[in-house]
Amino acid sequence: MKYAMEPKPNNKHEFTVNEDNAFVMPIDGVLDLHTFSPRDLENLIEDYFEACLHSSIFELRIIHGKGKGVLRKRVYSILERHQMVDRFEQASENSGGWGAVLIQLKKPVP
Repeated sequence: MKYAMEPKPNNKHEFTVNEDNAFVMPIDGVLDLHTFSPRDLENLIEDYFEACLHSSIFELRIIHGKGKGVLRKRVYSILERHQMVDRFEQASENSGGWGAVLIQLKKPVP
């Protein structure tokens, strides 16, 4: 599956499919994983991080949901070893609580 990341500030949290059958998602610093397969997580997160860095977005929120915690563990595992991640923490209650994670990406060195 391909992910085409394009800034769409007036279409928050929605995505479309382009002529190449690729998802076009807004780049706004919020990635909701509810509509994606867990097997796509690693590539999806990588592509989203790169698109955010390209748009100078360094503070992100990934919504993984509360459920049984399986998806949260998978996301945390990816974040722990990802070279673009400076730090991450569970979101505050008003930002999703234990159903979301806040991420600070490393700023590129000029």
